[in-house]
Amino acid sequence: MRKKMISAIGAVVIGLSATVGGGAAMAKDKYKEIVNVSHRGASAYAPEHTIMSYEMGEKMHGDYIEIDLQMTKDGQLIAMHDVTLDRTTNGTGHVKDFTLEEIKELDAGSWFNEKYPQFSNPAYEGLKVPTLEEVFKKFGKNESYYIETKSPDVYPGMEKELLRLVEKYDINKDKLLVQSFSAQSLKLMHELDPSIKLVQLISYRTNAAITDDEIQEIQQYAMGIGPNHTYLNQEYVQKVVNSGLELHPYTVNEKERMQQLIDWGVTGMFTNHPDLLHELKKGK
Repeated sequence: MRKKMISAIGAVVIGLSATVGGGAAMAKDKYKEIVNVSHRGASAYAPEHTIMSYEMGEKMHGDYIEIDLQMTKDGQLIAMHDVTLDRTTNGTGHVKDFTLEEIKELDAGSWFNEKYPQFSNPAYEGLKVPTLEEVFKKFGKNESYYIETKSPDVYPGMEKELLRLVEKYDINKDKLLVQSFSAQSLKLMHELDPSIKLVQLISYRTNAAITDDEIQEIQQYAMGIGPNHTYLNQEYVQKVVNSGLELHPYTVNEKERMQQLIDWGVTGMFTNHPDLLHELKKGK
């Protein structure tokens, strides 16, 4: 009888250990699944949308290189957030009014040293604006890219040019995400190539809840949404994720907020500090 009781107790202990261990493993795996998007590269530490910023994002364990696209006067796609040159180069004016050759003459790094002296680096002086083609050549077809069509209404044909370069460099579409605030641009991408995974960016000015109709509409062409994290709450996150859509809010730079969003159930996030999100995922 005593032997049977000990055996039974042992079985319970083993069962509990398996349950606890399994739960811990599941939680750990869930953390690993949080997509760490290096926002404009590791842009807290290096000039945004430069090769050096993208390289730093990789070293800091970012899962994706995020690239904002603008288009030059001669139809070349370049990596730049703004429609104007003023903020991140020593040039001035709209990107669309300059050829690639003219933009290549600009300094896209020195501004960072002036604005963020604590992270300044002489190597940043004179950095050039990269083309999408140069990024593809540098990082290769199996890199994970998160590409945004910025202001597509200003650049007719940018979607076709993006897809042309994706095909030219045989980019692995399983590791490619294309995002935009423009539903029209994403729907055009979907028409041109339904295999491309799309994310609908959302800009809120109030704490508006997303509606069922909005979710159903987005599901027709996209696999996820990217809202501003400052307007999110747990109910919003759960509603989106439970619908089957991915949820990648932008731009999260504090560990406490990263943790809160993970606890709420987001599936990824954009950050200027990919190293901080990596540390959080590793439990440091």
